[in-house]
Amino acid sequence: MFPLVYEINTRVWLKELSVKLGRTVTLEEVPDQEFELFSEAGFDIVWLMGVWKPSRYSAAISAAHQGLRSEFLEHLKDLHPDDIVGSPYSIPSYEVNETLGGCAGLLSFRKRLADRGIRLMLDFVPNHMALDNRWLPEHPDFFVTISKHEQSQDPRSCFEYVKGRYLAHGRDPYFPPWTDTLQLNYANPATHEMMIHNLSHISDMCDAVRCDVAMLVLKDVFNTTWGNLSGRMTDEFWPKAIQAVRKKHPDFLFLAESYWNREWDLQQMGFDFTYDKPFYDFLGSSPVNVSKLKGHLMADWNYQKRLCRFIENHDEIRASERFGPNHAVAALVTLTVPGLHLVHQGQLTGLKKKIPVQLLRHAKEPTHKSLLHLYLMLFAFRSEAILQEGRLEWLELNADGESLCFGYARSLEERHAFVLANFSATGIEARFSHPSLAAFTEELCSTFTTRFPEPPHELKVADATLNIRLAPHEGVLIMVNRE
Repeated sequence: MFPLVYEINTRVWLKELSVKLGRTVTLEEVPDQEFELFSEAGFDIVWLMGVWKPSRYSAAISAAHQGLRSEFLEHLKDLHPDDIVGSPYSIPSYEVNETLGGCAGLLSFRKRLADRGIRLMLDFVPNHMALDNRWLPEHPDFFVTISKHEQSQDPRSCFEYVKGRYLAHGRDPYFPPWTDTLQLNYANPATHEMMIHNLSHISDMCDAVRCDVAMLVLKDVFNTTWGNLSGRMTDEFWPKAIQAVRKKHPDFLFLAESYWNREWDLQQMGFDFTYDKPFYDFLGSSPVNVSKLKGHLMADWNYQKRLCRFIENHDEIRASERFGPNHAVAALVTLTVPGLHLVHQGQLTGLKKKIPVQLLRHAKEPTHKSLLHLYLMLFAFRSEAILQEGRLEWLELNADGESLCFGYARSLEERHAFVLANFSATGIEARFSHPSLAAFTEELCSTFTTRFPEPPHELKVADATLNIRLAPHEGVLIMVNRE
């Protein structure tokens, strides 16, 4: 019901495999051991991030950008010019990068996944395209035009694609423009047709797409941001785009990167799942924001079950860096609440250094195999029916939210799962009551702790009330089966 998705930085991954094996590795030549990990973890979907044809303009801008260079040097002390490439989200055309193996290599990789019952996810970027995209100079009408007067007021906002003519850079209105991109003009119906064609083409090569900043092309957002320059967008893009793909591929999955509380809107337009940034922010607050997390998790089930939960992806700080000693307990919480679960390459082994997407190589740092074993255990638990289908209820603990300790239950018929999480640097004796504990016996119960392989502390149950001591930064999963 709820897919487990594994994000891979494709260019970095294949470069690393090539160095390790002493030969060039393309998607067609990925060793079997990598697929064995996918199967062992129980991944339902592998997301290959960054497979599309690279932009030469984006690579040049990345190499010369002062702010980016500081990030690169922060990540790689021995930075080499060959380490820098363009952004994978500045796309000239939806053709597979030949250095990764081209379309044939991608289709071979997809088949090897399918043979193991795993689906393939790729990127779709609806808001913008690279400066050197295939539709220029023939179709400037696909992009938002900037007048010479507007250009003189804000030169950084646009690109002179021919002498004296300017097109707007793509942007999120709350941030500076992405200067290696051009903003698509959704006030032009022909742009809709062109992007639906691109999306349809992508859908023939994979089983799912992650749609970058999907809320930026909602009609009201586009009109607020660009209407003064482009004219009005009159029809929503997403419903007809999703419908067009599903006519060809009925089971195709759509995941939206979404912010600004527009998740519900995108779900209603056909998205299977939408990013849940509030969950990430509440869980990753210092200290954890228990009251807001509770309110968020108690929202309507039909909304909850279509959210994408994560504690790391390529845009965010590494989980081991952001959550520190709470990484394991945060992983337990993330993987036991309803929704799609997204994990990121390097997260499972505790990497701490976030890699800029314009780099081909990541810094060397120690890995933590014990964390990988813990994740594999959590992946096995999350596949249980109770954690796939069980409704969520908040537990009233003896400790209030200020203690940084909280808990919730998932229930399905006579099965119950209790999750207790202590985000504090101090231990605590946690206590809660639940009707299912009235006939509790140890034979009906299994327990797991994020201190794995150590066992959890002793459970004490009397009068439908459970007591357990939680160590600092510990999470505990208690499974009760009364059948």
